[in-house]
Amino acid sequence: MTPLRLVFMGTPDFAVPSLAALIEAGHQVVCAYSQPPRPAGRGQQVQKSPVHRFAEEHGIPVRTPKSLRNAEAQAEFADLKADVAVVAAYGLILPQPILDAPRLGCVNVHGSLLPRWRGAAPIQRSILAGDAETGITIMQMDIGLDTGAMLSKEAVAITPATTASSLHDELAALGARMIAPALEGLAAGTLAAVPQPEEGVTYAAKLTREDGRLDWTQPAAYVERQVRALTPWPGCWFDAANGERIKVLAAESATGGGTPGTLLDERLTVACADGAVRLVKVQRPGKAPVDGAAFLRGFALAVGQPVSAPVSTEAVAD
Repeated sequence: MTPLRLVFMGTPDFAVPSLAALIEAGHQVVCAYSQPPRPAGRGQQVQKSPVHRFAEEHGIPVRTPKSLRNAEAQAEFADLKADVAVVAAYGLILPQPILDAPRLGCVNVHGSLLPRWRGAAPIQRSILAGDAETGITIMQMDIGLDTGAMLSKEAVAITPATTASSLHDELAALGARMIAPALEGLAAGTLAAVPQPEEGVTYAAKLTREDGRLDWTQPAAYVERQVRALTPWPGCWFDAANGERIKVLAAESATGGGTPGTLLDERLTVACADGAVRLVKVQRPGKAPVDGAAFLRGFALAVGQPVSAPVSTEAVAD
C-alpha cells in the first residue's frame, strides 16, 4: 500500500509495539504525541514516557502538550496535514477539531472487545470480572468515550494463569499486528467501520489503590482474580493486626474454609466467604518478597487467628 502520513498518539509501554509496527510497515510517522515527562521511580526523577523515548530513538519529533483543547494546539496538529492519527493509550481527551483534522480521522487501538470495557482499565477489569476472553478492537474514534465504530476485532482467551502483566503484553503485541492491516483497509476503502452494538456496554473505571484491598468476605475465586488483575498496579494488600500493610504479589485458590479472614494453615492459606486462598508471595514493608510459609516464620500469627486488622467502620465527621 501507499505509505500514509500519520501522527501517533500514545504514552505507556502498551503503545510502543503499535508505533514500532507502523514504522516497520513503512508509514511516515511525522510526529508523536505523548504525555509530558513526569517524576517516576524511587528517586522521583522526571522521565519521558516509553513512547516519547522510542519515538526520539527513531528520529520522530515528539510533542507533549498538557491539553489539546486550546486553539493553538489544535492549529499545530492540523498543520501536520496527516492522513490519519493512530491513538493507543494516549491519556488525553481528543476534542472534535483534533478528531476532524486527519483525512482518515483518528483510529484507536483499544484493549478490549468493545462495547465491553470502555474506559481506562479494560485489561484489569476483564480479569477481575472473570471474563473468558478479551481482545483488541481497532476503532474509528468519535467524541464519546470509546464509542466509535469498529474497524476490526480479535479475541484472546483469559485463562486461570492470565495476569494483568501477561495480558498487557499479549494485547500490546496483538494491537501491533492488527493496526497496519486496519489502516490499509481504511485507506483503500475496503474495510467498513461497524457501529458498536447498544447492548453489552460496560465501563472499565480507573483503578485506585483502594481497589487493591483484599476483602476476605468475597469468594476465594474473586480474591485470587483480584491478585492476578491488580498486580503490579495498584497492587493488592491487607492491613495486619500489628498495623503493617502486607502486599500480596501472588495467590492461588486452595481447599478449606472457615470464618472469612482466618489463617487456616502454616502456608498462609486464608478462609474466604466461599473456599480459601493461599497467599503464595507476600511482602512486608521494607522487606523482600517471600513465600507464605517464610512470612509466617517471621510474623506473630497463629493458625486460627484473623490475618487482618478489623476494617474501621467509624463514620467520618463532616
